[in-house]
Amino acid sequence: MRPALILLATALLAGCGPNLAPSAAVSPGSSPSSAASAPRIGAPPVAPPTPPGNALPNFACADVSGGRTGVANAITARVAEQQGYDRFVLQFDSIIPLYTVKRQAKPVFSSGGSGKPVTMNGAAGVLVTVHSATAVNTFTGPTDLLHPEYQVLFEAKQVEDYEGYYAWGLALSKPACMRVFVLQEPARLVIDFQA
Repeated sequence: MRPALILLATALLAGCGPNLAPSAAVSPGSSPSSAASAPRIGAPPVAPPTPPGNALPNFACADVSGGRTGVANAITARVAEQQGYDRFVLQFDSIIPLYTVKRQAKPVFSSGGSGKPVTMNGAAGVLVTVHSATAVNTFTGPTDLLHPEYQVLFEAKQVEDYEGYYAWGLALSKPACMRVFVLQEPARLVIDFQA
């Protein structure tokens, strides 16, 4: 009697749930080497966000600053690889405070109040500094995002959270032009690196 109940329950559950297709198919004769040579970047499921009412700014080989006077807490940091660019995002709980995005010849950064150097692998660096922000007790997620497989952005590491200054060092595979803009709801500082 028990095996019959198990089969009946399995059949009922299979009929009630969604029909799930496998996420990837492997055809006979495909080899691991052909799968490894396939591109890592697929089309995004939705179009990347753009600032309301504006087109994305052009890539420029120049330092950038902006933001508003006020205090904010850093909530998350994330990176992504897209077709033609790599992206770094800082998200805040309220406003986007005053910030600078400064290019450097090498990925060597000064660490907080100690001033100790933080050296990262790469050929160039970018320092993202936010004034009147803190991550203490508000930041979630890793503070070292390592992606040597990305096109340009190898690593993003929090290098400072001291006396209202909050900073991330970004290590790049090569000097790259940047596209910097902000988004609201939630408040985000977005930095794209041209591949």
